Amino acid sequence: MTATPDLGTPPPPAPSPEAPGPAGPGPGPAGAGDAELLRAVFRRHAAGVAVITAAGERPTGFTATSLTSVSMDPPLLSFGVGTGSSSWPVFATAGYVGVHVLGEHQRELAATFARSGADRFAPPTRWRTGPHGVPLLAGVPAWLVCEVTARIPAGDHRLLIASPVAGDASGAGRPLLHHQGCFNALRD
Repeated sequence: MTATPDLGTPPPPAPSPEAPGPAGPGPGPAGAGDAELLRAVFRRHAAGVAVITAAGERPTGFTATSLTSVSMDPPLLSFGVGTGSSSWPVFATAGYVGVHVLGEHQRELAATFARSGADRFAPPTRWRTGPHGVPLLAGVPAWLVCEVTARIPAGDHRLLIASPVAGDASGAGRPLLHHQGCFNALRD
């Protein structure tokens, strides 16, 4: 959904490049709404790495850095999935999904689930069928099975909201992070 500008009111004056605004110095090399600027900024944002799975005709899944805790009452989380991705047709109708928090020892697993066209569930990926038929990955520090409660349009993605129904947070390992386009270990 795109907002339509109000043509009846003049736009606010542009900030002076010399004058710092609330977020720091004036505008940089790219303008607001620029996809490259957004990509550049988020390359500098370290994010946890998760693999999201769902059961379809065949198990499906993808690597996500968009996993977010939304609410504790009721418990809700969210993640984004691209509508042009090979995983979207399954996630468009899945009632339940698996959410797997990856450990620093699982860089190759993260890369496998991020790779387009890969058979993500073929060996060496270890997995089993969990509650509600959801594929569950082995050896992760934590996992949840969640019921999908909403799919919200967001540009070329959908934001899925889901409520946990089962899980385990007792796995070993420090978290895997994504930063500057690479999978990284957490440093103290």
